[in-house]
Amino acid sequence: MTTTAAGGRGRLSAEREGELYAHVIDLVREVGYDSLTMDAVAARAHTSKATLYRQWKGKPQLVASAMRHNKPLLLDGIDTGSLRGDLHAMADAGTDMEEDTVFMSAVMHAVQLNPDLGTALREMLVEPVLVVLREMLARAVDRGEVPAGATAGEFIGHMLVGALPARKIIEDRFVDPDYMKRYIDAVILPALLNS
Repeated sequence: MTTTAAGGRGRLSAEREGELYAHVIDLVREVGYDSLTMDAVAARAHTSKATLYRQWKGKPQLVASAMRHNKPLLLDGIDTGSLRGDLHAMADAGTDMEEDTVFMSAVMHAVQLNPDLGTALREMLVEPVLVVLREMLARAVDRGEVPAGATAGEFIGHMLVGALPARKIIEDRFVDPDYMKRYIDAVILPALLNS
């Protein structure tokens, strides 16, 4: 495995790091988060456990990093000039919502039992999305689209994320961009405008 020197310590190259993340995602799908071990990751990725621990504190940080790499934040730079346009563009940025829903359901179960995983996911995945949503909402307030202090603004992240498992549970269907756009128009925007 190609490494580069970083303060005298071996470090995975960007290409090999991407490959390692793919192995982590595959292993989580195969065995679940709880049964995933650093030994299994090291064996699958043909690297040492010491290298893994040098770059990540442990399994929670490694899995969260793999999830972030696998689904990078594609929301940066979204500014269509309207909140509706921004949220619709956000829906279009969701590339494989079926796979995301299945994987996130498995990981969310693990979060209940592993607070460190929950912390890592919030820091690396959830908070960056919430920052983008807050910026979108602030621009909408500045444009006069949404009243300042709209009470539903506090729950915009909950509403968006909640739609993914809810549709699967209620309709046995996965969310797609068209569904998310209809949900945004019927639920999120009215909640923001009428609060």
